Amino acid sequence: MNLTSWTALALSTLLAPAAAAPQEPALTPPALAAALASKPAGEEAERLAARLRDYFGADGLRQGATTKVDELTVAWAVEPAAGQAAPRVVSADGKFALPLARVGGTGVYAAVAELPAGTVMRWHYDVGGQRHGGGNLEVYRAHPDSRERADVPKGRLTPQPKWESRIFAGTTRDWWVYVPAQYRPEAPACVMVFQDGQSARNYVPVVFDNLIAKGEMPVTVGVFLAPGVRADGKPNRSFEYDTLSDQYARFLLEEILPEVGKTVKLRQDASSRAIGGISSGGICAFTVAWQRPDQFSKVLSWVGSFVNIASGSTLREGGHNYAALIRKTPRKPIRVFLQDGANDLDNQHGNWPLANQDMAKALAFAGYDYTFEYGQGFHSDRHGRAILPDSLRWLWRGYQAE
Repeated sequence: MNLTSWTALALSTLLAPAAAAPQEPALTPPALAAALASKPAGEEAERLAARLRDYFGADGLRQGATTKVDELTVAWAVEPAAGQAAPRVVSADGKFALPLARVGGTGVYAAVAELPAGTVMRWHYDVGGQRHGGGNLEVYRAHPDSRERADVPKGRLTPQPKWESRIFAGTTRDWWVYVPAQYRPEAPACVMVFQDGQSARNYVPVVFDNLIAKGEMPVTVGVFLAPGVRADGKPNRSFEYDTLSDQYARFLLEEILPEVGKTVKLRQDASSRAIGGISSGGICAFTVAWQRPDQFSKVLSWVGSFVNIASGSTLREGGHNYAALIRKTPRKPIRVFLQDGANDLDNQHGNWPLANQDMAKALAFAGYDYTFEYGQGFHSDRHGRAILPDSLRWLWRGYQAE
């Protein structure tokens, strides 16, 4: 190579943009556990502290960040004021205590623990006897049928144009339709509707894929509906979900299902239709089947709000009435799966654990086909999601079209 070539090479090297530094992978609780185990120091500790501020949020760290959870692996982090005592995580009942490790010479402290499946606790950071942050924690192992599998045909989840309702006049909502890979136009499909579909759409389709592929539930279209929003931007959720009337059932039967039926052929018999939801969405699911058992025969309710939210002008018109109605009304042909936890809500509307237990007792008394999964959890979807595949198996067991 001549001098000119060497000069050109040197200049090109000098003028070339610096190679980008390798990007560190995103933090997860297991990755944080490995990073802490390496006992970082110096620049490495500073980098980890910066990543923790990004992961938990700098403001969150100063106030006492909430947990990061990966199934049974839980991460905590906090950045107390300088000079304060080393922090620890403690449970409200005093049965759990975990010291946090300082990240090198930084002011950030963190810890990771693997907890037993089904662990439920209220916790907070203890910094020299002072309480910081905290919250509710419940952890479960993900069900194998909630995991995506490469060898299972995947259905299609499609967002729909924003829906303007006639029955809930002046409201619009987002919604999505899932069509399983096994659907064929010549064979009308079953259907299952989910309230608060903006959340349920993120985890239900994988479970449908797996169970349909194994023949443990029929070929089922999923309809995921967000609650309505009024023209002034205010939510219409409680009115739609908590009111004891046939309005939401009519909304489904007169508006939504006919719209879905324009592109996907659905079965029309009650045994081929299910509905589910969480909290107020759970009581809504029951109300739809209670009002129209000729159209919906299967109900999935997580931490259902069978309490006096829709109290009305009399202050007694809410969902707490269902337990009495079930006992006084001839049995309807519906199957009900209830889930709740002992640490669910207790407020001016009622006590959720007691209300769900009352529902279960009423369903048993009246001879319904029902089951009740009662754990220790809070008002969340964590327990329900952990048992969703088995819940759907139970709901659809012995399925035969009418």
